Amino acid sequence: MQPTKTRNDLWMDLGLVAFLVALIVASRLLPHAPGFLPVAASGLFAARVLHIPVLAIIVPVLGMILSDVALPGEDWRIQAVGFAAIAIPAILGIATRRWNTVLPTIATVVVSSLLFFVLSNGAVWAFSGMYPLNLAGLTQCYVLALPFLEKTLLGDLFWTGALFGGFWAIQNGALLAGRAR
Repeated sequence: MQPTKTRNDLWMDLGLVAFLVALIVASRLLPHAPGFLPVAASGLFAARVLHIPVLAIIVPVLGMILSDVALPGEDWRIQAVGFAAIAIPAILGIATRRWNTVLPTIATVVVSSLLFFVLSNGAVWAFSGMYPLNLAGLTQCYVLALPFLEKTLLGDLFWTGALFGGFWAIQNGALLAGRAR
């Protein structure tokens, strides 16, 4: 690979990382439906399109860290689990990069959403003091969080479609314009 192309690819990757991080920060700070955020979709999208896929892990984590500066804090243990859980879509996106069609992408985002639900609510149960630390408390925590799971799944699917669909439209814009004539 030529040095100029490598340099251009790096700058394109860094530009996309900056855009996705800014999207996450803006979406968390502006009014939104609970859980309906582009965080997971951004990590998955970055993992699938960046020339340097490992940069994808930075996208959701940095977006969360930067927006958390302006948001009320949580227990550091809950946040640590949340940061690990929010990196899962990027990690799964890197692992499933070769299967970049619609169905594997949807499966990846659904699995990511479910893992986030299990991990983040497990951390809330274990560290928040809101629930008794027994099976009944764990069950109560997950049952009360089910409405957030629905919104998270819908948000992740919407934002995944928006990011990948927008990317496809940009890549195929000339082809689509030619067909319209």
